[in-house]
Amino acid sequence: MAGFVNRTAELGRLESLYESDEAELAILYGRRRLGKTALVKRSLEAYDDTVVYQAKQKTTALQLEQFIDAAATSFPGVRRIREDWEQILGYLAEEDAIVVLDEFPYLIEQDESLPSVLQAMFDHELDDSAATFVLVGSSISMMEEAALLGNSPLYGRSSVKLDIRQLPFGAAMAFLDDASTADEQICTWGIFGGTPYYLEEVSPEASLGENVYRTILSRHGTLHDEPDYVLRMELREPTRYFSILEAIAGGKTTRNEIAGATGIDYNQLSKYLDRLSRLRLIDQHVPITERKERSKRSRYRLRDPFFRFWFHFVYGTGTQYDELGEEAFETVIEPELADFVSPSFEELSSDALRTLYPEHTITETGQWWYDDHEIDVVGLTTSETLIVGECKFTQAPLGYDAFSKLQNHVEELRWTPEDGGDRVETYALFSRSGFTSSVEEAADERDDLKLFSAGDVVEALT
Repeated sequence: MAGFVNRTAELGRLESLYESDEAELAILYGRRRLGKTALVKRSLEAYDDTVVYQAKQKTTALQLEQFIDAAATSFPGVRRIREDWEQILGYLAEEDAIVVLDEFPYLIEQDESLPSVLQAMFDHELDDSAATFVLVGSSISMMEEAALLGNSPLYGRSSVKLDIRQLPFGAAMAFLDDASTADEQICTWGIFGGTPYYLEEVSPEASLGENVYRTILSRHGTLHDEPDYVLRMELREPTRYFSILEAIAGGKTTRNEIAGATGIDYNQLSKYLDRLSRLRLIDQHVPITERKERSKRSRYRLRDPFFRFWFHFVYGTGTQYDELGEEAFETVIEPELADFVSPSFEELSSDALRTLYPEHTITETGQWWYDDHEIDVVGLTTSETLIVGECKFTQAPLGYDAFSKLQNHVEELRWTPEDGGDRVETYALFSRSGFTSSVEEAADERDDLKLFSAGDVVEALT
């Protein structure tokens, strides 16, 4: 089991603020469970003059009282200050304190003036202060209204804005047992993603099926209702959003398909998709050769593998898994697991390209599609080389037909090297279960074909 992992760049940026001779403001935001609090606490380990206050949904009077109790440990003089946010924060600024207001949206709920109080302090009162204020929030919409959008009170006042996201694959795998296989790591990633809180629930002593049943499928599992909880904290009318997420997780990825599956009018759909995008729950995915603002072939996908798993397998199932008991994973999940994890394997294979092809400077990686033509992995380079790949996350070895299909599809991909010359195509085949002899023979005979196992992908990313 891993403790705090990764986040090195974020730690460095916070610590540079603490060392500054001027008053500084940091904004940390991101969905729940991503380790924002752990990050801030780790950044403060070498500092004494700190106040860390974890806000809760309480009245302003109680919040102030508990904040003063927290501050008095390092700054006893705060008890002599009138119980008023402006006075108390002003006093701590004079003392050059590092002040962390964790779950800042809970404070704003009770006192909407608090962002404006901080704005006035930074605009008029902190010229001689070396204090640092760190505002942390899980409600992305409230953090936007307070500090991130152009019309928010604190917009332009922060020295650092940290959008905390999932851990990358390599860092996430630090939570697993060192003996876990590449297959197990890819499947675990495809289900639990890179959220530290979810990965901490994975027991290295248990099998993948046991972990999934215990934590997610069982109605007593710690993660059984997790997406429902996270979304209801952020969305005032969650039903339509749930329907959209369920549709996308079920393979309805274009606007027309989502509108048809949910019954939401096509013209109304944009506001819901935009909101889910702002909350980092979905993103608009386009072929690598196109731009989002112009593409007519965009697809939507869930950004978090765990949310994708939950909406695909858990949402709306009632007591089905409890009735099946410990056989639930083997009966329902396992037969579909390879297909379900395949998109994650494709993304990981794309991410691994730069390490697998160190001889090329790869500018972009992604996927490409047009009508029935689809390429799982594409790497655009600064030279004449176009890297294209096919992925198979099945129990059968990848056969020559997959390579032939890739060669046919690449003819439709429109890309020209930066210098305008003729492009050179090179092929990458990624397989969970090896390759047929005909594919291996082709790789031996050709300089433009490389074969990669799931283990190669994992090694490249870790």
